[in-house]
Amino acid sequence: MHIHTAAHGKTHIILLLLLCLSLLLSGCQRGTKESSCVRCHKGIEHVSKTHGDCVSCHGGKPLGKSKEKAHQGVFGIANPEYMGRWENGCAPCHRYQFERMKSNLMYTAAGMIRNTQLTWEGEDGSSYTTHGEQQFDADGKPFSPKPVAELDNLSGELYRKFCAQCHVGAQTAGVYSASHASGCAACHFPWNDEGVYTGGDKTMKGKTGHSATHTMTSLPDTKTCSRCHNRSGRIAYSYQGLNDGNNGYVPTRRGEGGPITASGARNLTHITPDVHFAAGMECIDCHTSRDVMGDGFAYQNMYLQTEVACEDCHGGAREVPRYREISRENDEALRESKNYKRPATYGMKMIQTSKGRNYSNVFYQDNTIWVAGKKSGKLHRSKVITGTPAHTIAGHERMECYSCHSRAVPQCYGCHTTYDKEQDGYDFIKGAATPGAFSETEDYRMLSPFPLALNQRGRISPVTPGCQTFINVIEPDGTQSKTEYVAKFKGKQQLRFAPFYSHNTSKKAVGCAECHGNPAFLGFGQHVVEGNSIKGTLICERSDSKPLDGFLTLDKGRINAYSAITRENARPLSGVEVKKTLAVNLCLPCHDKPKDPIYRKKLDYKALDDALHRRLLSGR
Repeated sequence: MHIHTAAHGKTHIILLLLLCLSLLLSGCQRGTKESSCVRCHKGIEHVSKTHGDCVSCHGGKPLGKSKEKAHQGVFGIANPEYMGRWENGCAPCHRYQFERMKSNLMYTAAGMIRNTQLTWEGEDGSSYTTHGEQQFDADGKPFSPKPVAELDNLSGELYRKFCAQCHVGAQTAGVYSASHASGCAACHFPWNDEGVYTGGDKTMKGKTGHSATHTMTSLPDTKTCSRCHNRSGRIAYSYQGLNDGNNGYVPTRRGEGGPITASGARNLTHITPDVHFAAGMECIDCHTSRDVMGDGFAYQNMYLQTEVACEDCHGGAREVPRYREISRENDEALRESKNYKRPATYGMKMIQTSKGRNYSNVFYQDNTIWVAGKKSGKLHRSKVITGTPAHTIAGHERMECYSCHSRAVPQCYGCHTTYDKEQDGYDFIKGAATPGAFSETEDYRMLSPFPLALNQRGRISPVTPGCQTFINVIEPDGTQSKTEYVAKFKGKQQLRFAPFYSHNTSKKAVGCAECHGNPAFLGFGQHVVEGNSIKGTLICERSDSKPLDGFLTLDKGRINAYSAITRENARPLSGVEVKKTLAVNLCLPCHDKPKDPIYRKKLDYKALDDALHRRLLSGR
């Protein structure tokens, strides 16, 4: 006998409400009265399994009978994450990611603005970010920077009219192979090279300024990253084995340009790719979400935000990689990896980043470190180098891994920048053309050899021009107020180099004789050796006494540094360090293998005076 109670009736009502709610949120209002969104946009791709109706992201009136009525209340038809609509777009459902993104350097550009201000104006620009929103520093203290729109000088104009085109807070359209959406969509709704919609929605077919389809990807691929990271350091190109030569018009074979077309009428040629790319790894397989989206705290430079290091997976000279077992159900690795091809599971031993956090796809199992491709699920075995002879050479304690293992480092020498106030240039931050347009020419580009110097961590790393700028300013009346002007840095007019990791890593390291015997690696550039002097040969007519591709000269045994290394605590090698490096050439003709026992301790050059070495050196 069935007894219908009041409580039982309430249960039925609750279940009915839940059913209606689930139908409402499943797809573009599937199972309910067809919305005007779907009636007009037939064939449009569903965003993802976890995203509901159109209105929850775009707003609007889904039952409106006309376009005008249906679009009432719509915020950001193409992209709900367009600037000014963040709070109504992805933020309501993804507050954790949204708050991190607001402090992310790819959004705030704090490091870029600060370093441009330092190198162009000689002033610290750390009080400016792209939009000036309140943030929290690394100690958790709130601070309110100024918006870069208020930075009324050349460096502010340069950022707004040049650099900001790739800033993830603003959409970039009409730039072949480099267009992208803004906000979260910049990474999660990939664009094709033309920036044209090619999906099933006939009303949108062929329209520019849109992602390729309406389908979201939770895990961006390398090509998505390269839409922004193809200028300046060109790391996305180097990683994929592509070289952006002097410019798109330089012939490479039979008078033709390179085989691949890039933005800005550039042609790319092929070089050997990074060893990780060759193995099938995407950018995100090494970089964590905190590298890409930030961790909620604001940093002044990208090296402070980035938490990955070569030693995390491969170990250092003396220390093996660290790991920590997943012992909590809410471990970050579990949450982040739920959309991976191989999600992390409870009890796995996850390798730790340089900041002591768990990777979500790198783990220790069966005495081996494995890197799982986040999209592919492919397992990559990571070789641990700890204690091996080549990595325990005395005197190499300060070497960054990529100082020896970089195959190529893009270097762009002699950047001649003109700021013409007679013309208008588009300000990507203010969203309007304003007086003053930039143009650039350059002298020379190369990949190898690359100079080495001490970076901000006190370690020896590759450096690249950053930026080696000669400034020209044309006033509104046509007069030239600056002609090939070199800005002051650290109190004096000098060109600058910056520490850099090119993302073109090789298993094989630069040879001992190559590094110790070629002064270009030490910062002398292309050169000639005359007795105990080294003179540079790559001369710019605007810098005829100071070669472009180096920052050191050796005059009668005396080292002189004439260009600065940017970033705090960074500097060129000292005279003592240079002489010690070159002195190793005395040993290399006979001791050319890293495993030679003499390299396990500090070299004793007095040994050359013993009977054995005197006989060898005399040729008897």
